Formats: sequence, C-alpha cells, structure tokens
Amino acid sequence: MMLPQQSLSPAYELLLKWFESNGRKPFPFQEETWQAYLAGKSGLLNAPTGSGKTLALWAACLIEFMQRQPDYWMPRKNGLQILWITPLRALAKDLQKNMQAVCDELTIAWQVGLRTADTSSHERQKQKKNLPECLITTPESLHLLLSQKESNKLFQSLKGIIIDEWHELLGTKRGVQTELALGRLRAMQQMHNPDAIPLKTWGVSATIGNLEEALQVLQGTPAEPDSQTNALVNFPENRHRSRRMAENYSMPQPNKAVIIKADIYKPLHIESILPDDVREFPWVGQLGLKLIPKLIPIIEQSQTTLLFTNTRAQTEIWYQHILLEAPELAGAIAMHHGSLDRATRDWVEEAIATAKLKLVVCTSSLDLGVDFQPVETIIQIGSPKGVARFLQRAGRSGHQPGSLSKIYFVPTYSLELIESAALQEAIRKKYTENRLPLSKPMDVLVQYLVTIAVGDGFYEDKLWQEIRSTYAYRNLTETEWQWALNFITTGGKSLGAYDEFSKVDIREDGLFHVASRKTAMRHRLSIGTIVSDPVLRLKYLKGTDLGTIEESFVSRLEPGDVFWFGGKNLEFVRIREMTVWVRKATSGKGIIPRWSGSRLSLSSDLSQVIRQKLEEASEQKASQVELQVLQPLLRVQQKRSLLPARNELLIEVLQSREGHHVFVYPFEGRQVHEVLSALVAYRISKIKPISFSIAMNDYGFELLSDIEIPIEEALQQNVFTTQNLQVDIEQSVNETEMAKRRFREVAAISGLVFMGFPGKLISSKHLQASSQLLFDVFQQHEQDNLLVKQAYEEVLHVQLEQDRLQQTLERIASQQIQIRYTEKATPFAFPIMIDRLRQRLSSEKLEDRIAKMQLQVQRGL
Repeated sequence: MMLPQQSLSPAYELLLKWFESNGRKPFPFQEETWQAYLAGKSGLLNAPTGSGKTLALWAACLIEFMQRQPDYWMPRKNGLQILWITPLRALAKDLQKNMQAVCDELTIAWQVGLRTADTSSHERQKQKKNLPECLITTPESLHLLLSQKESNKLFQSLKGIIIDEWHELLGTKRGVQTELALGRLRAMQQMHNPDAIPLKTWGVSATIGNLEEALQVLQGTPAEPDSQTNALVNFPENRHRSRRMAENYSMPQPNKAVIIKADIYKPLHIESILPDDVREFPWVGQLGLKLIPKLIPIIEQSQTTLLFTNTRAQTEIWYQHILLEAPELAGAIAMHHGSLDRATRDWVEEAIATAKLKLVVCTSSLDLGVDFQPVETIIQIGSPKGVARFLQRAGRSGHQPGSLSKIYFVPTYSLELIESAALQEAIRKKYTENRLPLSKPMDVLVQYLVTIAVGDGFYEDKLWQEIRSTYAYRNLTETEWQWALNFITTGGKSLGAYDEFSKVDIREDGLFHVASRKTAMRHRLSIGTIVSDPVLRLKYLKGTDLGTIEESFVSRLEPGDVFWFGGKNLEFVRIREMTVWVRKATSGKGIIPRWSGSRLSLSSDLSQVIRQKLEEASEQKASQVELQVLQPLLRVQQKRSLLPARNELLIEVLQSREGHHVFVYPFEGRQVHEVLSALVAYRISKIKPISFSIAMNDYGFELLSDIEIPIEEALQQNVFTTQNLQVDIEQSVNETEMAKRRFREVAAISGLVFMGFPGKLISSKHLQASSQLLFDVFQQHEQDNLLVKQAYEEVLHVQLEQDRLQQTLERIASQQIQIRYTEKATPFAFPIMIDRLRQRLSSEKLEDRIAKMQLQVQRGL
C-alpha cells in the first residue's frame, strides 16, 4: 500500500527521488516497511535474498531521522540512533559500506560504525566517548557494551534495533543472548523516558517457516503466570534481599508488531549436473569429483562462481582437484572457510566484490548477507540437507532485485539425485524449515546475570521482570531464578566453599554487583563463549598466520606428517603454546584435516519430500529428469528389494561374509537414525543376547552381528513402539557420558571454567578434565543442579532429537513394514556399508575397497 501523493513528507519524497536517480523504484514491501516503521511499529520482514531487505529498514530509519531533524545534513552529536545486530562479523563490513553509501548520497550527516571482535581498542575507546548514529555489532559485542559501567548512557538516544538474518540466531544460544539484550535495552528506554514510544525492534529474514513464532521470540512476551511465582523459596543467605516483585515494576509492552512478506518473484534456475551413465557413477564415496569436467565450462562462462561444499574438508579437496583439472584457473581461484585467517578471508571477499576471482570454493562462511554482485552462478556440491540452506546459497547469485539466481546441484553419489529432485519440489511448493526457539538455557542466563552485575549492577525485582519479558525465559520459575542468583553469589550448594565461584556481591541496598576487578576482567573475556570445537592457531615457522585447526586433528599428527590446508601443502613441525608450527612441504601428498561437527543431517521437511519422490519412482510417475536418469539404479533396488511407498517402511535382511545384516530405511536423517539404531539394537538385545556393529546415513541404518538377528520376532514385540521411550533411550546410549561432554559447553558459557586469556588459551584436555570434575561433584552432591539438568536435556532434545524421534516412531506405527531378504547389497544398503568401512580404513584403501565392492554388487545388472 502506497501513501497518497499529497501525504508524502519531504524526506519521503527525497528518498523516492534517490531511487529514481539510481534507475529504480521501491518495491511495495519496502514502502510498506517504511510506513509501518514510521508509525512506530515493530515487526519481522521476510523477503528473498537480494531483493532489498536491508534498504527497506535502513531507509525507514533515515526517513524518520530526516522528519525529526529538518537540517539532517548538519553534523552534530546525535548519539546512537540505530543498533544493527548481525550474526556474523563477516557481514558487518559489507553492511557498513553499503549503509554509509546511502547516507552519503542522501547527504545525511550520519556515521555508520562497526563494533565486533575485530574492532581495534583505539576505535572502541573513540566509540565509548561518542558512538556513531548507527552501530553494526554482533550479539557478543553488544553484551560487552552492556557490561560497561554506565552502559545505560550509551543507549539513551536509541530509537530502533534491527536484527539481520534473524533465522540464523533463532533457536541458538546466541539468539537467546540477543533476546536478553533486547529486554535490557527496552528496560533502559523505559527508565530514561517512560512516556516514549516503545523501542522499535525489527527482524530481517529470507528463509524461515514459522514466521509468527519468530516474531513473538523477537518481540518478547508478557510473563506467563506459574504456580511458583508467589511461592518464594527461602534461602537463609538471601533473606535480606529486596523483595519488591512484579506488582511494583512492569516492563514496557511494544506496539502491535507486524509481519511484512515481500510478494516478489525471484527467478531461480536450478539444474542438476548429471552423470552420463548412472551405473558407472559412484554409488558412494567419490565426492562427485568425476563430474568436474562438466563444471569447468560453467565456471568459464560465468563472471564469478561460488562453489559451496558442506564441510571444510570438502572445500580443501575440491579446490585441489579443480586446479588439477583446470590449471589455467591458477590465480583466478580461491578458497574461503571459517578456519582460514581473517586477512585471507577479507582479501577473498574483496576480490569477489571487484570481480578479480573467477571461482571461490567455500563453505557456509559465505552463506549470508554479503553483497557480491559479480557472482552469477552458484554450484552446490552434495545435498545441503535443508531447503532453507539451499535457497540461502542460491540467493548469493544475482544478488540484486529482479536478477536471475542460478544454482547447479552436483551429486556426490548417485542417490543424491533424489535429494536434488526433492529440493526442487520443496521450493516449488514453498516449503521452508521452522527454526524452533530455545527455552530457558540456564548457562546463558547465569552468564547474563554476571554481565549486568559487572556493569552497573542490578536489583533483583527489576531484572526478574526484564528477563521474564523475553520469550526464552517467559516461564522461568521463582525456584529457578533463586537458584541462578545463589549460583552467581555463593557458588550454590556444592561450590560455596570456593571463593572463585562467588562472583557477585550484594550491597546493603540489594544491588547485585561485581566488586572484583579480576572477576570482571575474566568475565568480559568470556562473554559470548558459545563453545565450538577446540582450535589451535596455525602458523609458519617464520610467523605468518594461516588460520586455525582443530586440536582433535593435530593430536594425531607426528613431526614430519604432511597435510593440506588452505590449498597449501604443509609439514607439521611441533605444537607450542597453543600454536601449531608448520613449514611448506616438499612432498606432493598429504592428508586433509578433519573438522568435527561437519556432517549435516536431513531436515524433516526434506525427508518428507524424499519419501514422496521415491513413491513416484516406484509407481513410474517420475517426471523430473533427475529421477529419470536414476531409473537404472532404482530398477536395481526394485529388483533386489523394494522401492518403498510413503506408507511403507522397508527392512532388508542380508547375510554376507561379514555376518548378518539388517538394514532399516526411515529416511529421517543421520541424527535420528543414530539414536533410533541404538534404540532398536537395545530392544532386540532384550529378546536375544547379541552384539552389534551399527552404521547409518541419512536414508537408513545397519545392524551387523556375527549371529542371526531375530528381526521378525522383534517386530512382533513392537520394537518401534513409543512406550518407555525415554527409559529405553537412556539404556541404549551412554547418556551420562554424552551429558559430560555436553556439560563442557554449559560450564564454559556459565563461567564455571575459564577458557584462558587471548593468545594463552587453556588446552581442551584441561577444560574437559575441569568440566568433568565439576560434573561429577554436582552429580554426587547437588543432583538438582540446573546446569547438569540442562546438559542432559540438551543431549535428549538437541543431540538425540528425541522429539523428532518420537514423531518418526509414531509415523512408523502407521506404516506397513516390508521385509525383504536379499542376496546382494542393494543401492540403498551399499552407502551405509561404506560408511561403516570409512571408520576403519584410510582414504586410499577405502577407495580401492569401494571399487571392488561396487563391481561385485553390479555383477549381473
């Protein structure tokens, strides 16, 4: 809806003329966003990548300022007006450049500043004295600002907050950090100006399914009553505290928020790179490298191409093999992933923007936000396992309104063509995965309480209401709240005798504050510690920084071992002071580093469409070229076993020289299959004493034993039942050991363990030992410790996906179970068997083994 011409303000008209001077006119969704923002509303903007989302909200901020300040071109100390939160530091620099350019072209005397971990201490001191009108920052850096003394003065002129790429934060602990910061900023505004229009808060997202819930998380929610709110828990040491509770303090409620969806058709060209003969194409294990000759012409015809892989190891492999196939690309090809040093990544991003590179092989490090207009083409290696991720990457090409986005799907093995067909179907039907918000992560809450105490401190009653105004902690009980306060002030029941865990003091008037400078310094160093896998700096002996590498990989190296990193062949020399020292290797061969947590798992939405595509193939209704090309392989599957329909669960039974195999195909993703296979194995072992080897992939799992597996008897006893599910899960997996490993992250975020000083990080072995010691102490002396409870809950609901597992079992209960006894491994079984072998064999031996096995399996086709 556009405003009538007579009601346009001079600022609005100026913006329209600016669009016209650039040969454009605003989209309806952009004008709708401006009008909603100028009306004082908050909201969530959902629009395709490259359609002008950033400008929609940035222009609204500028129009408001111009209307409020007629001499907007005059430099003055306006104070911080807009806070722009981004999930990645890599996005901030590009955002700053583009947003500052708009201000300059409109002659608005605003400065757009950056504050991230890369910001120099000199620049931070300048900002402390005089913040720019717009500050682009990350959740962690924002919390650091909140930990400063008199931080409320920094934000007293704030008018609006924009959270970019909200879908990337939602459902993560960094997202919860953002929620808590928003609650604090709203409370600050209420303190400075109770009669002001509530602080405007907007989220920006291209790919998200549950928009209404995403908006609710962003805006916060009034605290819901619970049975314990007024049943105050009496801790003897807390009786002196102020008890002014909810009736004496109320949080400001935002205006009714809106969702604006861009009604824009973004042309998208999706094409699969198909093997000439699917029977000759690898059934598994070859990373699709045989298709490189088909990619070279695509790369040559495009100005710039981004080639996305799902793992950093794949990035290294593809970079090398493309150069071997097309050496003429040397100098025009680069690599980009999160372990490369910042300077290298900055150079690559700049080279893309200026069209100096023909090809960049990258991971999700270039998924988001960065505006690379020279990029014409995207190549996706292997399935991204989710619709939203595929769309996000596709949107990196043609990153401007109306431009065509081109993405090519390269299968890494034959059956991934099914996933290409499923992705295209899901996009056609506009499926997008939900991002489920987190509820009450106590480690983030504990860290936040200390953050505010390090700054100006807090009074219990006010902060209680502020925290309960967030979606994540809307159901926080008085018992949990009191536990958190006791934990930061005394160390809780188990650690009260140790001064280092009593971080927060309480003044006579009830103010919670941190008096110790050492505690404050350590806490600021730890803010935002969302733990990743422990990494070490990687450097040449002469001192040049190469990036980071995981400790788990380096621990297996001996001096003289050679490995590839960033396209360079390196020889391992030594580890000293948390740094891996290397030299250039003379040998041409080397191993590829392994990074943990790199395997993606199928989303539930994509799993559903894959089952649909298999049913179409079984009924000879497949119209997509991918499924037609795959028909020879699918006919082998149908001949040896079955192509299951959506209402069928296929189980294959095979006896080989290795032993007795049972393959089950729920098509629910690796993570679900990991716990489901352990559950089924445990339940079968209750019928008959038996030991298993277990393997799985995204399509199914394998149980292997040296004796016959009583699968039919297990089905008669309802091995897939949901009854006693949690008890059986606890018996089938080492839940305590998994919780111990999970607790390391919880302990670091909550401040139980100190990660170390910059350049002098504590080793992961020491951190793991310290966190396990604390875990054991809590298990023995404080079984109701909420951090331990959180570790167990994260194992069940995040690592083991218990909710999705239950849904899978309920679906299986409604399906017909089809058992097939096979004489040879089927196309479905073959990749799972190889996955099991991959754990035992080197890559070269595995490649030989795969070739031999594939020949054996293909005999008679």
